[in-house]
Amino acid sequence: MAGDMMLPVALTPAMLQAGHGASGVGYALAAHIAPFAVFVVFGGVLSDRFGAQRLMVGADAARLVVQGALAAVFFTATPPLWLVLALLVLAGLGSAAFQPGVATVIPRISSDVQRANAVLRVSESLMTVAGPALAGLLLVVSSPAMVLAVDAATFGVSGLCLLSMRGLTRAPGTERGRATLGADLKEGWREFAARPWLWSVILIWMLAALTVYGPTQTLGFSTIATVHGPSAFGLVMSAHGVGSVLGGLLATRIRPAHPLRAGAVGMTGFVFAPLVVALDLSLPLVAAGFAVAGAALAFWLVMFHTSVQTHIPAAVLGRVHATTWRGRW
Repeated sequence: MAGDMMLPVALTPAMLQAGHGASGVGYALAAHIAPFAVFVVFGGVLSDRFGAQRLMVGADAARLVVQGALAAVFFTATPPLWLVLALLVLAGLGSAAFQPGVATVIPRISSDVQRANAVLRVSESLMTVAGPALAGLLLVVSSPAMVLAVDAATFGVSGLCLLSMRGLTRAPGTERGRATLGADLKEGWREFAARPWLWSVILIWMLAALTVYGPTQTLGFSTIATVHGPSAFGLVMSAHGVGSVLGGLLATRIRPAHPLRAGAVGMTGFVFAPLVVALDLSLPLVAAGFAVAGAALAFWLVMFHTSVQTHIPAAVLGRVHATTWRGRW
């Protein structure tokens, strides 16, 4: 996660220095994100078919090579736009192969799925603050290529950690015959569509992305930066990260009988993020509103992932998890 958070910080100056301009930055970020959104469901199929650990280690190894190559071309030359985009597409495909395995692995290594998800949320929230800060520090003393190299190295660390884990043989019921790719995709979709509590959540999330999260990240963020200044925007984002950490910690302590219901109630706290901007409140109140929103989002994500991982059969969990990711993206 630290490396993932460093990547956008490094790409912006790297693309500008290479002469590709602001549009090149946009193309680069899109090239990295779009393959994930399109192909993550296929990653779910591969995870269920070949085992999460094997696929995740392979994805880390591939991204180590690809992003190492990306760092190398920025170290040695001014790379053409097509080459940068091609490497970022491959990195995005690696992320699509990696992510579905996360949901599959957690129930296998932890007897307390909710707490495990909460620990992950806390660590991810910390890295959303620490990653960009580390990238900024490296940019002061080195170059964007060095930041990209450090990002590549994080995949090596991840792969070694996953490779050393034991007890991740396939769960009972996950062994299947040689079904076709289309059959695997249809089976995953049937499992997803058969659960109204799951697909209704994703539909609501998609609507919220258009009406709440998207406008907050565009209009809301730009308004904060314009009214209060760029440094104040950084403070607000840090407050959001701190709130996310607190929300994850709260999820380690509260044990609701109905996690999805509790998460949905907690998620209403996200309304404070757009509200404090709309009301043109003072900077401390804006930061406080974003901290509450961060805590609400983190708490909700823990409860949602816990519900999915404890109610979906292990044999199809990778595909169902990937389908929820596609809807959310």
